[in-house]
Amino acid sequence: MPELIKAPTQIPVPGGKIIDEYVGRVNSGESAASIAKMIAPGGWTEPFQTPEFDEFTIVLRGTVRVEHDGGHFDVTAGQAIVTRAGERVRYTTPTADGAEYVAVCLPAFAPDLARRDPEGDS
Repeated sequence: MPELIKAPTQIPVPGGKIIDEYVGRVNSGESAASIAKMIAPGGWTEPFQTPEFDEFTIVLRGTVRVEHDGGHFDVTAGQAIVTRAGERVRYTTPTADGAEYVAVCLPAFAPDLARRDPEGDS
C-alpha cells in the first residue's frame, strides 16, 4: 500500500542551512534511500567528505559548487550532479543568493556514512 508522507522533518545544521528530510532515516525510517530539500545561504560551506553513499543533486535555485580532488563543478538551477560513494567531495554555495536543491542519497544519508573530514581540513 502506498505511504503518504505528510510533512518533512527539519534537521538543524550549522551555518544557516535548512534540511527538510522527506524520506530517510529520520523522517520515515527508510535506510535504502533519502530525499531531502535543502536551502543554503550564500557563502555556506561544509567540510570535505568521502561518503559511503551515492548522492544525486538537482539544483532548483542558485548555484551549488561541488569541489572534488580534480577541481570543481558549479551546478546551477536546472542542472544536476551525481557523486559516487568513495569520492571525496565538498558542497558549498559560492554566490550571495545561496541555493535551493534536492538531494537523493542511496543508501540513505546518515552522519556516520558521510565520513566528513575534520573541520578546517581541505
